[in-house]
Amino acid sequence: MLTSIRATASAALAFVCVACAGSTLGSGVGDAFLETPPFYAGGPVTAAGRIGHLGIGYQRGATQEPMFEPANESGSPIAALLRDMNAYLDSLGASVRLAPTSAAPGRSPDVMFSCETTPDGDCATEEEGVLGDRAEKMRLAVARPSAEWTAWLAPALDAAGASRALLLTLEIGDYRMTQKSWRGDKAVFLGTGYSVNVPWLTSLETPVNVLQLTGALIERDGKAVRIGAEGLLARRTRLLVSSIGGQELISDEDVQRLRTARREDLPGQPLVWQVALRNLVAQLTGRPELAAR
Repeated sequence: MLTSIRATASAALAFVCVACAGSTLGSGVGDAFLETPPFYAGGPVTAAGRIGHLGIGYQRGATQEPMFEPANESGSPIAALLRDMNAYLDSLGASVRLAPTSAAPGRSPDVMFSCETTPDGDCATEEEGVLGDRAEKMRLAVARPSAEWTAWLAPALDAAGASRALLLTLEIGDYRMTQKSWRGDKAVFLGTGYSVNVPWLTSLETPVNVLQLTGALIERDGKAVRIGAEGLLARRTRLLVSSIGGQELISDEDVQRLRTARREDLPGQPLVWQVALRNLVAQLTGRPELAAR
């Protein structure tokens, strides 16, 4: 079992970078602090006007060092999952694929969804976090893109006859656990109508490594209209591992199993990742009929 002990400096730096005022100022959607799904922020969206989408990308190292996360190399489970997801996104018909003529320059919009962590790598309490009482919730935010990226997007939107862009990203975040009862039952809320139980002998402070889809609906000026996140799978950390400062990490094998994992609680037992993708697209494009039921 692969475990990691986050270095004090890198864990502290990771949060400082995403929490600094400049990263989300003027992004279009203010930070939201959420305890339970659905994990969305921003105003409601109506299905008006054509929306273009970029291919779903993989952001390795969103909340921890990239070396601790699966690689997106040719033949890898991440590459295969992205291929499946992009084909499915194209098939939904909620948006049209954008075809930029060059690689994206600068910095793209970055949707972040994770708990605030302490220098030790635990989810922060009110006393430990820089966010005060909001530290005990999950933070959903979006960092604005660079001017170069916004200028690059505009002609791609024009060529597709679209006024807004849908940007989806596969990445790993740190989720909080929730105690469900006085007996110590615990769960991780992953997304819309979706949670997984965890063994009761599990530390509430140790974050859960979650592979998630994040997304944003972006105006042509680079500002976000609505943002959200849907978790796909959770790598639960056993109490013995968390007691020594470790966190069990998502592996290639986990990603490979996710490709065929099904939501047995839903009619027809659809694939887990397809349900998450449908819900995210439905929320961000104003197409509630696409949401999984």
